[in-house]
Amino acid sequence: MSMSGGRGARGTRGARERMVVIGGDAAGMSAASQARRLRGPEELEIVAFERGHFTSFSACGIPYWVGGDVTDRDQLIARTPQEHRARGIDLRLRTEVTEIDVPGSRVRARDVDSGAESWTSYDKLVIATGARPVRPPLPGVDAPGVHGVQTLDDGQALLDTLAATKGRRAVVVGAGYIGVEMAEALINRGYEVTVVNSGQEPMSTLDPDMGRLVHRAMAGLGITMVNDAEVTRLLTGEDGRVRAVATEDTEYPADVVILGIGVRPETALAKTAGLPLGDHGGLLTDLAMRVRGHENIWAGGDCVEVLDLVSGRERHIPLGTHANKHGQVIGTNAGGGYATFPGVVGTAVSKVCDLEIARTGLREKDAHRAGLRYVTATVESTSRAGYYPGAAPMTVKMLAERRTGRLLGTQIVGREGAAKRVDIAAVALTAGMTVDEMTSLDLGYAPPFSPVWDPVLVAARKAVKALRSSAL
Repeated sequence: MSMSGGRGARGTRGARERMVVIGGDAAGMSAASQARRLRGPEELEIVAFERGHFTSFSACGIPYWVGGDVTDRDQLIARTPQEHRARGIDLRLRTEVTEIDVPGSRVRARDVDSGAESWTSYDKLVIATGARPVRPPLPGVDAPGVHGVQTLDDGQALLDTLAATKGRRAVVVGAGYIGVEMAEALINRGYEVTVVNSGQEPMSTLDPDMGRLVHRAMAGLGITMVNDAEVTRLLTGEDGRVRAVATEDTEYPADVVILGIGVRPETALAKTAGLPLGDHGGLLTDLAMRVRGHENIWAGGDCVEVLDLVSGRERHIPLGTHANKHGQVIGTNAGGGYATFPGVVGTAVSKVCDLEIARTGLREKDAHRAGLRYVTATVESTSRAGYYPGAAPMTVKMLAERRTGRLLGTQIVGREGAAKRVDIAAVALTAGMTVDEMTSLDLGYAPPFSPVWDPVLVAARKAVKALRSSAL
């Protein structure tokens, strides 16, 4: 084992500090870039380790690359390794951190290709290890032709499989955001697609009544949707490749299988190092994104849990929007400034073909779990004035707290112009508004953009009526 940058080396750097970043995607490189803006190389040395081939890429864009909407992989890369290095960041690709020595303020890293290992000391440590796709311990899950989709390397491996596979049958296991988006991507590539889902309806981030609308849209695309089905094993052929996905009741032939079951925080390193983890397996931080109990260790991105401002509980919400904000906060604090990340309300959008899907705040089961009493209101409306060409249907569901009238959550499923309306509700949730207060919001109106009463406000009005009825 080689040794470099150890404790003895630190004293030779004089007043210059070293910041070590584990993970080269959104949170890690945002932190590194922001710290570099605040402190030059003569004050702060920045070393970043990334086990893959790419940095600062959009994992959210991978389904659209696979489906052909994005034609070039490099379009998903916000900043290349060369650009990071040109800004004075010592970025080491294909290098995996295998150990964090907290008492010794150092990390052990291994070159993925050569196997060589070395220790690097730090004054400040940023953990941005991301999340890993859930890969259930099923027979056949590691067979060729079975893919998770989390990194650009994963996306390229899938495209290589699709190019080399003669058959046109695909099975997607799971119907969350990645599962639904990958199902559409494979339909666009001419595959016969079956989605096997353990839930009652696709998109478990929605209530089942709203998920049912997504189910109908997927069926309209020609996707076979199998709900309430647990995968028991993946069957392989004589060549060792996957050939079918089996449940207790039947088998679904497959030339390629996509695992879209979700992700979990990649925190094995942190756990071994004795750093605090939450109920969902993510690192716990304070408002400054410092790991709790550790002054010079920060964490951000998909490996952390964050405060849900609606329920008041910690949640794991792996989204690039949060990761970039975490990185900005971490980089500001590590660079000598001050910033905080107060929490989230759980806003997310997606689509299936031209059907737009959005949610923010709590679902019914979230409200139950938090011990909140609530009412619901669901309305049918249109994206524009009904008489204006192109007006498309939209369903809005709203939850409000029974005692206070506080907005608890909103879900929207509809056509063009539906999804981004959820931002109205996201702002209202962040501000702690009641549904009654929402009805007075001064929103933009013109027939090409909205009915006189925006669908979100129509839902708020109906929620107010439901609250009054519940009080009788």
